Amino acid sequence: MRNTAKLTTAVLAAGALTLGLGACGSSGSDSASDTSGPLVVAASPTPHAEILNYIKENLAKKAGLDLEVKEFSDYTTQNPATEDGSVDANYFQNQPYLDDYNKKNGTHIVPVVTVHLEPLGLYSHKVKSADALKSGATVAVPNDSVNEARALELLAAHGLITLKDGAGSEATPSDITKNPKNLKFKELEAPQTPRSLDDVDAAVVNGNYAIEADLKPATDALVLESAKNNPYGNFLAVKDGNEDDPRVKKLAKLLTSAEVKKFIEDKYAGSVLASF
Repeated sequence: MRNTAKLTTAVLAAGALTLGLGACGSSGSDSASDTSGPLVVAASPTPHAEILNYIKENLAKKAGLDLEVKEFSDYTTQNPATEDGSVDANYFQNQPYLDDYNKKNGTHIVPVVTVHLEPLGLYSHKVKSADALKSGATVAVPNDSVNEARALELLAAHGLITLKDGAGSEATPSDITKNPKNLKFKELEAPQTPRSLDDVDAAVVNGNYAIEADLKPATDALVLESAKNNPYGNFLAVKDGNEDDPRVKKLAKLLTSAEVKKFIEDKYAGSVLASF
């Protein structure tokens, strides 16, 4: 009886463990394979959501993709929403920004496909050229680490400042080694930079925020980033493990289609550049 009781207890325990593991495995599998609903993609309004809505209205149905676009005016909330599953994917960022974000937050967001570049530009309501900036002029720059470095690299590329060797994508004003115009820097949230143009002498503005503010990067920027060998292309991104979602694959294919390339070229006239 004692041996039988022990065996019965062991079998029951093993059965319970198997059921428990099966339940856990089933739950994880269902979550990972639940691709029956719409693909919900977070995106900045311009140009990301505009590109996605073009796809939704013109290409998605034929491709068998149910696409839902959620606009986020604050881009800093899109990665958290993707990490916690509030959305399935996002479309707003570049590789240096994502690398910095994952490193600082312990998150697991990965790129899927690069779509376009929004050239960063220097704008002003007070001067007509970068050379016309006076000594001691105030320049607004984005305050997040990657875009601030990108802004400083833009100014350095056009001879307004010199940066310490190796500063790269982590450059800050403290890395400036030469500042012949004695420029002063005002660090602002990226969406605020175009709104600061009446209060500062010039501002470095991300391409999407420039377009939203009715600035035309191709013609209005005093200096503009070059697209050649540029690491700041914007891509579709998902939480690690969701790259093989068939809905994500369909969207990636549509985002890099000839139709989307033509849409970008026609709508943005050089202010947004296709990267494929």
